[in-house]
Amino acid sequence: MVLEKISNPQKYISHHLNHLQIDLSSFKIVEPGEISPHYWILNIDSIFFSLVLGSFFLGLFYLIGKKITIGVPGKLQAFIELIFDFISSNVKSMFQGNNSLIAPLSLTIFIWVFLMNLMDLVPIDFLPFISKKVFDLPAMRIVPSADINITLSMSLGVFVLILFYSIKIKGFSGFLKELTLQPFNHPVFFIFNFILEFVSLLSKPISLGLRLFGNMYAGEMIFILIAGLLPWWSQCFLNVPWAIFHILIITLQAFIFMVLTIVYLSMASQSHEN
Repeated sequence: MVLEKISNPQKYISHHLNHLQIDLSSFKIVEPGEISPHYWILNIDSIFFSLVLGSFFLGLFYLIGKKITIGVPGKLQAFIELIFDFISSNVKSMFQGNNSLIAPLSLTIFIWVFLMNLMDLVPIDFLPFISKKVFDLPAMRIVPSADINITLSMSLGVFVLILFYSIKIKGFSGFLKELTLQPFNHPVFFIFNFILEFVSLLSKPISLGLRLFGNMYAGEMIFILIAGLLPWWSQCFLNVPWAIFHILIITLQAFIFMVLTIVYLSMASQSHEN
């Protein structure tokens, strides 16, 4: 598709919305438009780029940590220190309590989500062209955070931590009381309270994942529409302004995901009596 002239914009746009998928029942690549009768389908491209970007983040920060100096820092070290101070100040202002996991978790979430979002600024036909030319792959999407499976998986991890710290800090009985005694502290309203609190609890990971997915999917879609519907000579007049504005979006979405994670874990770490 990426090697052909865009004569059919609808087909071009549809092609760019297809993931590189593999059917685990047969370990075969699913062709674009093919409907597999099995449920065990993996989006290989999203998983691959997520792991590559996560490894890049860990490797870079590890190397900077090994070469850190007490004196005048280099530009990269100074930039990393600014990020550390930024994350640390946000954690201290929002997390009520003392937990050694929160700051590293917040740093990981912010940088990892930012790097995944940053892939949206890569020209949409660049890596698909290489994958088609070199590896003969039928499809390729390079923005992991535009895949709802990735964003919901991350939010599910946050949800597990919410449950873990809620039960650890409050105890199972205290956690159950929180679900049944709020907002109306009366036995008559136990079931009603449980329904309200349970829905509120489930809405946290769902909204966390859907918010990131929706914003990044919309941003990716705009780039695809510009490339698919406009002539090549006029695309830069929209691509460049949108890319500049999109830098704010990808940073803001990473920050929001991090902030909501801190807030949710802070709420989970507060005892019911407080």
